[in-house]
Amino acid sequence: MRTALIGLDYIVDIMHPAGKIARCAPQATERKIVARFNAAKEFAREAGWLTVVVKVGFEAGYRDQPKHSPLFGRADECGALVLGGPGTSFHPDLRVDADDIVIAKPRVSAFYGTRLQQTLSASGVERVVLCGVSTGMAVQSTARDAHDRDYRVVIAEDACAAPTPAEHDASLRTLSQIATITTTEALADLT
Repeated sequence: MRTALIGLDYIVDIMHPAGKIARCAPQATERKIVARFNAAKEFAREAGWLTVVVKVGFEAGYRDQPKHSPLFGRADECGALVLGGPGTSFHPDLRVDADDIVIAKPRVSAFYGTRLQQTLSASGVERVVLCGVSTGMAVQSTARDAHDRDYRVVIAEDACAAPTPAEHDASLRTLSQIATITTTEALADLT
């Protein structure tokens, strides 16, 4: 089955200790999610899977920022999530290769306002394996969207993080209704 490994929001502003809105940084560091995603990418490459890395951000000047959003509405006030700026750079430990597909998204779901659907369709992808931050936002939103687009959805939970372990676990309980929950080490069981 044609599969895509998708990493969500492994960017400085969201999950690095130097990030401007990095509520997930402590859990991301403690759970070693970047190293686990890097290992998952190596496996995916060997298995012939498509590899995609996604980042959230807004154009300079924040013209595409949803000002009313409780999540994104104040990003401009602290200078967070500017595409092309240091905050939307991928985490320094994340290995982004030349053949990875890089997608910028303007909202929570990786499908919203992006070319992700077209990219997956053009590549014949039937299953997506999601990793990223935060489990309760980008991972959950993208998983729901992928499910409703008839993809088989898998979450590699050990390459995901939320601000707290309780939030992470609650999201996984919800996601288990529409996705297979696994670990990066068990990805070989999918082939």
